[in-house]
Amino acid sequence: VQLQAFGGGLVQAGGSLRLSCAASGSIFSINVMGWYRQVPGKQRDMVATITTGDNINYADPVKGRFTISRDNAKNTVYLEMNSLKPEDTAVYYCNVVTRTGLLFLNYWGQGTLVTVSS
Repeated sequence: VQLQAFGGGLVQAGGSLRLSCAASGSIFSINVMGWYRQVPGKQRDMVATITTGDNINYADPVKGRFTISRDNAKNTVYLEMNSLKPEDTAVYYCNVVTRTGLLFLNYWGQGTLVTVSS
């Protein structure tokens, strides 16, 4: 599976951005799609995930501000980010988990930088 993420950039606090990530390759086995973020020197943290059954999970810091969605026809996952805060500044990574039987594999996109200025 190959992942291509788009949509990062510079935005003022209170603003909005929309990230998108398109998957290609062995997309028939995709189980979960999601977004993670990482600040230099810190671990990569989950932001939001969505399963093929549309079960959604958000990290507490983004609940009520971010919305994850997926377009199965386009094999694309989106992250709508509203009311952005400076602490949302990070490199955002698209993630896909594929499942083939009992085998789960993790794939990562190249990362897109989101910078929120105060």
